[in-house]
Amino acid sequence: MNDKPHATEAAVFDPARAGWKIVKPIGFGELVGPIWRNGDARFGFLVEAKHLNFADIVHGGMLATLADQAMGMTALRATGNKPHATIELNMQFVGAVRLNEFVEAHCEVVRLTRAIIFMQCKLVVGTRVVANATGFARSERRDSQLFRHPEVAANGSGSKWPAR
Repeated sequence: MNDKPHATEAAVFDPARAGWKIVKPIGFGELVGPIWRNGDARFGFLVEAKHLNFADIVHGGMLATLADQAMGMTALRATGNKPHATIELNMQFVGAVRLNEFVEAHCEVVRLTRAIIFMQCKLVVGTRVVANATGFARSERRDSQLFRHPEVAANGSGSKWPAR
């Protein structure tokens, strides 16, 4: 028996084998994940059948979800784990994504003010750009509903991430 893929089918990327770690799913994340993390500003997901639309390509809503979550987690790290809420998200869909492809989100903070975090994110499959996103979030007060979420408040910092 030969376990190697046929010449016409590519091997499916294994994020765990490549050193990626699963982001602990909370609420909505349990439905769309798993979302993977590699460092502070790289996130991704392996396309499963549940992510596809009627045309057998990834639904744009899933790409927007990845961009929003990735920018949000990047913003948490950039602000010292201060809670925040997305107030605007813009997406440009550039290319199709298919079953078993691994989509990476590469995020960066464009500008950080006392109250607003400006972000941008490029979604890629390998070297192929499939979407671009920009957005901004508003910093939340520590007593906000976001901070009261049991998973977010677990370590007292307002973060879903373990303390550094």
